[in-house]
Amino acid sequence: MERYLSKHFATPDMRRLSVASKHGAYEMLERALKMEPGEVVELVKASGLRGHGGAGFSAGLKWSFVPKDTFPRYVTVNADESEPGTFKDRLILERDPHLLLEGALICAWAVQAETIYIYIRGEYFYPTKVMDAAIEEARQKGYIGERILGSDFSCQVYTHPGAGMYICGEETGLIESLEGKKGQPRFKPPYYPAAIGLWQAPTIVNNVETLAAVPWVMRLGPEKFASLGTPKSGGTCLASLSGSVKNPGVYEIPMGFPLDELIYELGGGPPNGGKVKAVIPGGSSSPILTAEEAKGIKLDFESVADAGSMLGSAAIIVVDESVSIPQMLYWVLRFYAHESCGQCTQCREGTGWMLRLCKRLLDGKGKMRDIDDLDEIADAPDGTTICAFGPAVSWPTKSYLKKFRHEFEALVKE
Repeated sequence: MERYLSKHFATPDMRRLSVASKHGAYEMLERALKMEPGEVVELVKASGLRGHGGAGFSAGLKWSFVPKDTFPRYVTVNADESEPGTFKDRLILERDPHLLLEGALICAWAVQAETIYIYIRGEYFYPTKVMDAAIEEARQKGYIGERILGSDFSCQVYTHPGAGMYICGEETGLIESLEGKKGQPRFKPPYYPAAIGLWQAPTIVNNVETLAAVPWVMRLGPEKFASLGTPKSGGTCLASLSGSVKNPGVYEIPMGFPLDELIYELGGGPPNGGKVKAVIPGGSSSPILTAEEAKGIKLDFESVADAGSMLGSAAIIVVDESVSIPQMLYWVLRFYAHESCGQCTQCREGTGWMLRLCKRLLDGKGKMRDIDDLDEIADAPDGTTICAFGPAVSWPTKSYLKKFRHEFEALVKE
């Protein structure tokens, strides 16, 4: 398989501009600056590039939502990467930072933004250090700052450490945090960032991987880039493979790649001859799939949705038969109970309530009614909260209970 986003992950010192320049860094920025901003937007739209942070929304379409006559404008790079099971953006930050910077600058030109903020997960100390060094090198060479490459376009780039909250990965929670406030999501509508974002100004928020793909869209051309994937999802994606596999890691695969091939051929399958019990295809917030449901799935947004889950950030967690599903649910609920921002009652109270019920079952003190109560309480935050945190708790909980109820009942019977 041809690699693009991960092409230079193993290239020594690719984080340095002197090395990155030998491999074409910022050539596509130079090309973009010779185009009209609207042309760049249409090119990205035609490529089929979709967001790889979770929602899978068309990148070019999002860019086109920026109001025509409202200034200033901002581009914010979502490098928070706090979805359990996801660890692919970190590699771009550490190993090919100029690819990300080039994509972000092309985006800024396309939407006519003069400031880029890279919001990096607070625990990512080393990636932040690498990005800061890359920004300074790019500034010295004229790729960042005033009149970039002799054009009329000026743009500044800054990193900003995250606030250590899962919810700051949600675009409006990220914006609130970037403004110096508590990371709590905003109501949508009216606060769609493309229209009312950072400091109430139009703001494009894109994931690291999404923006890193933009130079490749321009280098390959929209038709070639689109042809790498499926008719509705162009290009490739970086899949974070973890759990019960011999070869965990980050794999660049075309959109629409067979899940079985990723698990068994690239990942080597479960260690010690184990069997796959279940697969979580899009990080901890996605509904779990049984081994039977996961068979034959192709890794694109539509195919995974048709199977009853979501691709999200392509954080694929493989579960073998040695794993207790109730124990897994306990760890998931403990995480979400801790990470709730507390703004919505359903999350603030519901997550803790679900966690206590699950703990009671695991401690051998549960009753059959506790299983039904857990399922009922999980309904409360689904679609009734300000942001998608509610469904992120509800969907996995309900899917674990529905598909592996016998494991929860065994905790009561035994």
